[in-house]
Amino acid sequence: MDLTTYFTGLTVGLSLIVAIGAQNAFILRQGLRNEYVFAVCLACALSDAILIVAGVTSLKQVVDLMPWLDPLMRYGGAAFLLWYGAKSLYSAVRTSGVLQVSNGAGAGFGKTIAMCLALTWLNPHVYLDTVILLGTISTRFAGHQVAFAAGATTGSFLFFFSLGYGAAWLRPIFSRPASWRILETVIAFVMWLIAFKLLNGM
Repeated sequence: MDLTTYFTGLTVGLSLIVAIGAQNAFILRQGLRNEYVFAVCLACALSDAILIVAGVTSLKQVVDLMPWLDPLMRYGGAAFLLWYGAKSLYSAVRTSGVLQVSNGAGAGFGKTIAMCLALTWLNPHVYLDTVILLGTISTRFAGHQVAFAAGATTGSFLFFFSLGYGAAWLRPIFSRPASWRILETVIAFVMWLIAFKLLNGM
């Protein structure tokens, strides 16, 4: 396995998944309540793995059949990442929000997993991030897509389980608006770096 490609996939996967959203807030809440943390993290990680593999394998086959799709996806993905980075930077400058976690009674196991899967599979951004963007970026590593997919999948497992089980430690940090601003700023520059690499053919 090409370790350079593996760690590139790991870095890109983490950069995309770390963005603040409903799914991550849900995992944080479950971690803070210590309710079904392992099941929730596993459901999210496995879902990501399925989508990553689909993007890396299927997208490459489609591009082979339609060569014009590669530059379209590459420039379209770069445009989205530039916008995404600008949005994150704007959020870092303008927002004053902090993580809000409900203190109400928790739901049962079935409802919790159903909500987790809904936040994952019914979110259109997850398809853009995992299937389209990661699939497009993986085409830059001809012959090493397996290593790229493995790295991105590892990133998902690392992030979700770290988020779920590290929630109690993260709570005091992300109760401060400055922490969210720093995170959003880092996300912005990472997104722009990935966009630059896409525009320059990696």
